[in-house]
Amino acid sequence: MKRYLLIALMFITLSACEHKDLCENHREHAHRYHINVVADYRYDWEECCGGPFWQEEWPEHYIDYDELRPSHPSGLRVVAYNTKGDYNIHNINANGGVVSLYEGFNDLLFYNNDTEYIIFSRSGDGVTTRVTTRATTRASTRASYKGSPFANENEPTLTPPDMLYANYFTDYLAEKVIDPVDVNVTLYPLVYTYKIRYEFESGLEYVAMARGVLTGMASSVSLNTGETSEDPASLLFDCELVDYGARAFVNSFGTPGYPNPNFGTRTDNKHSLNLELLLRNGKTLVYDYDVTDQVKIQPHGGVVVISGIVISEEDGTHGSGGWDVSVDDWGEYEDVPLPL
Repeated sequence: MKRYLLIALMFITLSACEHKDLCENHREHAHRYHINVVADYRYDWEECCGGPFWQEEWPEHYIDYDELRPSHPSGLRVVAYNTKGDYNIHNINANGGVVSLYEGFNDLLFYNNDTEYIIFSRSGDGVTTRVTTRATTRASTRASYKGSPFANENEPTLTPPDMLYANYFTDYLAEKVIDPVDVNVTLYPLVYTYKIRYEFESGLEYVAMARGVLTGMASSVSLNTGETSEDPASLLFDCELVDYGARAFVNSFGTPGYPNPNFGTRTDNKHSLNLELLLRNGKTLVYDYDVTDQVKIQPHGGVVVISGIVISEEDGTHGSGGWDVSVDDWGEYEDVPLPL
């Protein structure tokens, strides 16, 4: 019985090969349109765009320059588009992995997939099959913020975006291969950091909490080109109290309409910093500063400094009487649905 079973299995095996040229060449049937993505990242938190070259001129800022660099992402997303406008999405390891492509030419979009406060939207240009992808962030409001006299009119208020890396390849020709070809890609940051320093001359001892707003920043960025939108937005953020005053590290897409060959001559966009202080006696103080000159020469991250802040003894002590301030007295942020 065992002999007949062995003969039957041999017959089935030989039959399965009879329609193939050579059975040992079965790997021919494993040809696929696929590549092996090999990814690395640029960990820049700011670019020198005509302003201070902070990487070489970094002063004592109570934090090392390299500590501000964005972290390594936890995952990578690859979107492949074909000439018909179809697309497929692959989520792979941050350092790369194998992805399938369409036959022929593909446009490839790469970006980290571990973002929380970024919203992605896609659209065609109406002329070709090219698809553009933009990143924006969540709308947010704060009841106490009424705008700044130095800000642009009607700016939406947004949550600062998460770190974002991206790159975009056009017209990559996919070939049918057995073993995927290595494709090297460097992902560049599209979110940069502004280190905000509020330096107090006196009265810091009266402050319980601090927060601020940076106005005139880009509301979105193109993942295809790295260009920021022309529309300005205000970024809401919380501050940390330190021995010189208050500080914050604010993520941003950068300034609107950048890069732009005429950027250096533009004067229509304004930038301001708002500072809101909750004192220990329960009183709230609000300050607004024009920082256009500082931000214009630092369109992709940098350091913005406000100095000489004074809280008078009258403001700091008037009305105090054992008041115990808390977050409840501060007021919460409120997320707002953002139409796309």
